[in-house]
Amino acid sequence: MRNVIILGAGGAAAEVTFYIEDHNSKVEDCDQFKILGYIDYTKDFWEKYKFKAPILCNIDSYIPGLDEEVLVAVGDMPSRKKMIKKLLQKKARIGSFIHDSVIRPKNLELGVGNIIFPFCILEDHAVIGSYNFLTSYSFISHDCVVGDNNFLSVAGLAGSVTIGNNNYFGIRSLVIPGKIIGNNNVIQAGMIVDKNVKDNTTVFYRYKEQVLAIPKQE
Repeated sequence: MRNVIILGAGGAAAEVTFYIEDHNSKVEDCDQFKILGYIDYTKDFWEKYKFKAPILCNIDSYIPGLDEEVLVAVGDMPSRKKMIKKLLQKKARIGSFIHDSVIRPKNLELGVGNIIFPFCILEDHAVIGSYNFLTSYSFISHDCVVGDNNFLSVAGLAGSVTIGNNNYFGIRSLVIPGKIIGNNNVIQAGMIVDKNVKDNTTVFYRYKEQVLAIPKQE
């Protein structure tokens, strides 16, 4: 069993907690996770989600223990980047959580600190860096090269896609084969990226800047 502390106590942490509990119900004791507690500045969300383990401290006062890993459960990209930097400065051990249902090859080249929710698919011949966060049903196809600290929200990368660091892929966004995505980009929900994207770019589409609502005919 692995001892983990979850960094964050908001919605992302609630999801990570739920999936850890589900994972633990399906695997042997040696592959289970024990949540020791949470790191956050306030108890507001901790109280909302009624976590069983306590708030231990905030990131500034956290002192890494010998037999514990930290799971980074923060959805906001600038905050994730900042928190990971602080953990590395403290020489904390940033752990990975990969749900039992994830499909992946045994020899997958995978970095540290990745959190991968149920029913994701990581195909053979992909190379995936560290501190990435994949929500359920995300996929990374063959020959993709993925950097560090990318967030895929039910998103997908087709074959031979290369992406850098600190990118956010919104719900149901997709990248077609062979494209290159740089660093610090936001791909909004539902976008199909069919061109290369450099750095510090938001990819979005709004039809005449309006939200269309068609009333139901009685």
